[in-house]
Amino acid sequence: MSNFAQKHTGISTLYMLSEDNPNMEQELVHQSKWKKAVLIIPLLSSEFTQDDHRPVFERIAQQLCNANYLSQIIFGLDKASADEAYELAGILNKFGVRNYLVQHNDGPGFSSIYQKLSDAGFHIEEPGKGRNMFMSFGVALAMGAHSVGIMDADIRTFRREQMDRLFYPVHVLNYQFSKAFYARVQDRRFYGRVKRLLLDPLLIALKRKFTDTREERVLRLVDYLLNFNYQLSGEVAFENQLLKRMQFATNWGVEIFTLIEVYRKATTCAQVEISSGPFEHKHQPVSENDRTKGLYKMGIDIVTTLLTALVVEEGLAITEHFIRDLTTTYLSVADDLIKMYADNAAYNGLLYDTNQEEAMVDNVFKNVILFAGDLLLYPAFVARRFSTYVNEYEEFKPFIEMGLLPVIEKTTRNLQTEIYETPKTVSWERVMRKIPTIINDIISVVENEKKLYA
Repeated sequence: MSNFAQKHTGISTLYMLSEDNPNMEQELVHQSKWKKAVLIIPLLSSEFTQDDHRPVFERIAQQLCNANYLSQIIFGLDKASADEAYELAGILNKFGVRNYLVQHNDGPGFSSIYQKLSDAGFHIEEPGKGRNMFMSFGVALAMGAHSVGIMDADIRTFRREQMDRLFYPVHVLNYQFSKAFYARVQDRRFYGRVKRLLLDPLLIALKRKFTDTREERVLRLVDYLLNFNYQLSGEVAFENQLLKRMQFATNWGVEIFTLIEVYRKATTCAQVEISSGPFEHKHQPVSENDRTKGLYKMGIDIVTTLLTALVVEEGLAITEHFIRDLTTTYLSVADDLIKMYADNAAYNGLLYDTNQEEAMVDNVFKNVILFAGDLLLYPAFVARRFSTYVNEYEEFKPFIEMGLLPVIEKTTRNLQTEIYETPKTVSWERVMRKIPTIINDIISVVENEKKLYA
């Protein structure tokens, strides 16, 4: 390991010290003589059919044509007609992208695989990025991939070298997992708002609370998450044996859920700096007045995913007082971080609106934590109110004597189990055990799709 790699809680941090590493691609190609590397790009038809998105996707296709070490590039295509699937193939052919597969999720081939999964009891019917990625991972494993990486289709500053750096720890250095980090600066402004203003101060607040009470299990996971420079980046790579055992959240909590799964199941992981300059994605609206959209919805999914993991897996006990106290600590930490970002912006000549950042914390992210807490505490709240209510009226006395209160308590425990369940996929290891023919079924569909979109 290089002297520039730092080891933190099982995470090796690999920093980008030079724009160029001419040996990196050579080593990736050399390893690919006996180990397959597969790239997955989940996308919607709008990302190559709409005029404002198409140039971004075409730039990505242009960069991919020189990735000589990739044995397969899987384009997981959602919400697309057959004509749009052919249009995607046309773009890839135009730019000379090799070894690509159009995984048309709405086409008859992959629809038949989803149906087989459903028939076996794996209900993955709800469309979305989580389901799309899940199928792509299955395809990659069926095709014998050793290393599987995933990158988004909306990266405006995409260069092939960034992907090389993402794959390198897994494909060459034999890590089980790697995750990208980079600067979120655009138009002379800081972005990465959910990471900076919600997740980081929340994790720091949790650490402050549990350092005092010495909740070691909770602290270990919180420290692990804090040691990632950018927990919410979507660019990750897996070694195949780890990937088989992984489950993935199907909501906006997918990135934090993935890190928690890696924490539980991997022995070696790296975070890698893949770009020294700005790394531009599409930006989500804040959606201050609608918790079902934008950063508001994203924040709720992330916080409920995190707290659920701490409650179910790490034994954290939460109460209304705990959530209120955590929110108060969060606000204090967020205030300190906003001051730090303002200082950093001034130091680097960037634009920074302190009032806007404070308003986002006070009007959105604070409410995200309180609402997530309400979701998790709702069963206990209902049980307490219902128990109080039936105890106040004589009419319920015969039912109480027959055992009504224990039934309320038992029902509450069942309801808590349901609410604490993060929406997620199963692991491909489990699928393969239950459907021994699934790999052959996928390969058959893949071969037909290749002929269809060649």
